[in-house]
Amino acid sequence: MRRSFHIAASALAVATIATAATIEDLCTVSNVQAALPVNGTLLGIDLIPSSVTTAIVYNATAEETTKLYDYCNVTLSYAHTGTTDIVKLNYILPSPDVFLNRFLVTGGFAYQLNTDFLGSLVYGAATGGTDGGYGALEGTSFSSVLLKGNGSINWDNTYMFAYQALGELTMVAKPLLQGFYATSDKIYTYFEGCSDGGRQGLSQIQRYGDLYDGAILGAPAIRYGQLQVSHLYSNLVEKTLDYYPSACELAKIVNATIDACDPLDGRTDGVISRSDLCMLNFNLTSIVGESYSCAAASDGSSPAVEGSVSAEGVAVAQGIYDGLHTLDGDRAYVSYQVGSAFSDAATLYNSDSDSWGLNINRKGGEYVAKFVELLNIDNLPDLDNVTYDTLVDWMTTGFERYADSLQTSLPDLTKFQSHGGKMINYHGESDPSIPTASTIRYWQSVRSIMYPNESEEDSLAAMSEWYRLYLVPGADHCKRNTLQPWGPYPVGIVYAVINWVEFGIAPEALNATINYGPYAGEVQGLCAWPTRPLWRSDDNSTFDCVDDSASVATWDYSFPAFKLPVY
Repeated sequence: MRRSFHIAASALAVATIATAATIEDLCTVSNVQAALPVNGTLLGIDLIPSSVTTAIVYNATAEETTKLYDYCNVTLSYAHTGTTDIVKLNYILPSPDVFLNRFLVTGGFAYQLNTDFLGSLVYGAATGGTDGGYGALEGTSFSSVLLKGNGSINWDNTYMFAYQALGELTMVAKPLLQGFYATSDKIYTYFEGCSDGGRQGLSQIQRYGDLYDGAILGAPAIRYGQLQVSHLYSNLVEKTLDYYPSACELAKIVNATIDACDPLDGRTDGVISRSDLCMLNFNLTSIVGESYSCAAASDGSSPAVEGSVSAEGVAVAQGIYDGLHTLDGDRAYVSYQVGSAFSDAATLYNSDSDSWGLNINRKGGEYVAKFVELLNIDNLPDLDNVTYDTLVDWMTTGFERYADSLQTSLPDLTKFQSHGGKMINYHGESDPSIPTASTIRYWQSVRSIMYPNESEEDSLAAMSEWYRLYLVPGADHCKRNTLQPWGPYPVGIVYAVINWVEFGIAPEALNATINYGPYAGEVQGLCAWPTRPLWRSDDNSTFDCVDDSASVATWDYSFPAFKLPVY
C-alpha cells in the first residue's frame, strides 16, 4: 500500500458552548459541595465536603495563545474508605462560556505528577491534579517517598503514583463537572502526556479504560524494570570495553551517522526519516578515522578536544546500539535507533589525569539503588563487579516487583476500545532516552493480544479504528532534535484526537511542522505505523507511506533473557 502526502491541516473542533450561567454564579463553595457525588457512589473514596475551597481567577494566560481565560480554582480532599489518609485534589474549571464539556488530564514527567494545568483551557476543557496523598501538587517527587526506610517500600505511595491517584482524580471529576455546570451532557475525557506522562496515560487506559474517551501519548516510559536499568547499559558497555569516549568523539559518531543515513529515505534534509534503512545499510566502522574537533566547554567541564574517531569509540557506539544481551547472548532489551545521541554514555573528564572516565547515569543508578536494592540513595557509587548479567538480574527484580504497578505494560485494552476510546501514540525516531522500539513493542503486544486470530490485514485494520502509532522522523525525546533541527514535530495532536472522538474524523496522518532550514513552514502528514516514509526522488516535496517488510522486521525483537513474556 502506498499513500502520498504533501501537507495536511488538522480540522478544528467545534462544539456548542453552554452560557446559561456565569463563572461568578458557579464558583462558590456551596455549588461545588452540591456537585460532589454522594459518598458511597465512588467505591473506596470518601469525599470531605468541608475541605472545599473556591477562587475565581480572571485573565489567565494559557500556553501557546494570547487569549485570556477566566476559571474557577477548586480544591478539595478525600480519604480512602477505612483509612486516615488524606488526598488533595485541585481542579481548574473554565468559565461556562468557554467550557466545551471536556476534561483533559495531563501527565507529568520523571517521578512527578503534573502540577501545570492551564493549557487545557485552550481546548475548552476542565482539568485537575492530585497530590497522590504524598504532596505531589507541591512538587514532591515519588522517588523521594518510595521508601519508608531502607528495605521498606511505601506501597500506598507506589500504587498512587503508578495509576490510582490519576484514576481517582478522574472518577471524582466526571460527576463533579456535570453537577458544577448543571449539565446532563456527556463529559468527554482525554489524557495527554509524554515520557513518564505518557506512561501515566497508559496506566489510565489500561486500568480505567471506560473513563477515558481519547488519549495522546508520546514516548511512554513503560516497563520500568527494563527501561530504567537500561540507562546504565551504555555505561557498562564503556566499562566492559575499557574505553571512555570524549563527548566530542561521541558527537562526531552521531553526526557522521546522520550525514550518512540522511539520504537513505530519499531526501537529503539533515533528518534520518528511516533509521531502519540506516540499520540495514550503514556500517559504523566506516566512520573510523574521521576527524573531530571541539572547543573547551564554557563551564570548564571539558578541555578543547581534537582527534579522529577510533575503532574503540565505534565499538562502544555499536555495542550501545546493539542493545543488552546476557553473557550467553540472549537479548534482554531494546536500545536506541542508529543515529540517536549517546546521552546515557556521557563520560566525565578528569583534569588531574587528563582523561575521560565513567559517569554513572543517574536515571539508572537511582532506580537500581532505590527501587531494586531498596537503599535511600540517589545513585550507585560504582559499577564494580557489574556485568551484563547483573543488569538483567536487576531488570528481572524490577520487572517482577513492580509488575502490577510501575511496569504499565498490560496489553489488553478491551475496556477502552469497547467504550469507543481513541488513542494516538507518537515517538521520536531518534529518541536517546526511551528507545523508539519500546513503543512499537507495546503496539505489537496490544495487536497480538486483542486480535490473536485475525489475519495481518484484518488486525491492522481493526487497530487503526481506535489505536494509531506514528514515528516522528529525527525527533528527540518528547521534543525537536538539536542534532536534526530540520525535522518535523507534531502539532495539533489534541485536536486530532478530539476530532476523532467527538466528530468521527480519523487522522489518516499526523500533522508535523518543520520550523527550521530550507523546508521551514512545511507541514508533513506522518505515516501511521507500520508504513514507513519514502521521499520521491523526483519530487522533494512528496513522500509515500510504503509497506517495507524488511525494514519493519528490524523493529521486531524477542527477549529470551526473561522467562515471563515482556509485553
